[in-house]
Amino acid sequence: HLQATTAAFGALRADGLVVTWGNPLSGGFSDQVQEELHDVFQLQSNSEAFAALRRDGSVVTWGNPNYGGDSRRVQRKLRGVIEIQASSAAFAAILANGSVVTWGPGHFGGNCSYDVGRSLKHVLKIQSNVAAFAAILQDGSAIAWGSRDSGGDCGSVQDRLRDVREIQ
Repeated sequence: HLQATTAAFGALRADGLVVTWGNPLSGGFSDQVQEELHDVFQLQSNSEAFAALRRDGSVVTWGNPNYGGDSRRVQRKLRGVIEIQASSAAFAAILANGSVVTWGPGHFGGNCSYDVGRSLKHVLKIQSNVAAFAAILQDGSAIAWGSRDSGGDCGSVQDRLRDVREIQ
């Protein structure tokens, strides 16, 4: 499995190890977290950073800290993660309890507003674009956050977002 930032590559090997190369500022240098990059089953990237999801549900990040390459602010919340999605500069992780943890610049979806954050419960799936995220909730509704110009506000169609099966 391969992932790429704008100037680096990350390869997830069959044995769960990750190998990176390319521009260090874009995540091409992972030596500082290499000891943690084992038992990985999902590798995700945005334009300047990587996030690796380990089998124990923990997350390892590296790359440009302004693009989510530094997740220390939310690291204690990143337990029981089952899936990670990325916009071009932020990440969103679904936890086993259906809640969501985000990190990275807010205008790229990395910081949910209070109202959206309260609604991000019982999340089944997340999709992203360049600067926003959308989530399908267990009750079939959907919610979005991030840049309004990129669809991060679905308020005008919220009443029609029922029985949602997929977002692309």
